[in-house]
Amino acid sequence: MTDAPITDPKVLRALSHPFRWKLINLLTEQGPSTATQCSAKLGESVASCSYHLNMLAKYGFVAEVEGPGRQKPWRIVKRHQMISTEGLDEEGALAAEAAELAYLEQEFERIRDYQKLHEHLSEEWRDHYGISSTTTFLTREELREIQNEMRALLDRFDERVENPELRPEGARAVRFFVSTAVSQD
Repeated sequence: MTDAPITDPKVLRALSHPFRWKLINLLTEQGPSTATQCSAKLGESVASCSYHLNMLAKYGFVAEVEGPGRQKPWRIVKRHQMISTEGLDEEGALAAEAAELAYLEQEFERIRDYQKLHEHLSEEWRDHYGISSTTTFLTREELREIQNEMRALLDRFDERVENPELRPEGARAVRFFVSTAVSQD
């Protein structure tokens, strides 16, 4: 699934706070949650969670779930965000850079947290945890092909995020973080 890049500086600035990325990730993995539930899981105040959820809702990333009761859970609306400075004016490019840096900050924090908990995983899961990198030489077309193949492979399991009933017994949230960097040759 390829979404169009976000080009509105206001929307990009809404993503420039690392805690908002944590909320997006939590709602993606845990499903609909109230601000109180987000607070308990993320260790942030209910007021702060509510504020940041409302900011994400303002720009269409999350929405309240309709239903009875005073406390409404929030659900993820837009799971895939594409951020690029390509073609943006200076204001937009600065906002895109801030959003990218906020995303990376929370993602690296998350990787560090997972690394600390690695030893507490059961052995069968511990064997599959890891960080690796490689360098190879590709043409632009080959790189695009690899990226498309990786996206297609992971997209096969997207329905399990949206519909927990489709998750096989024993399934856990597994995070893939892929970064592509190209040399300046």
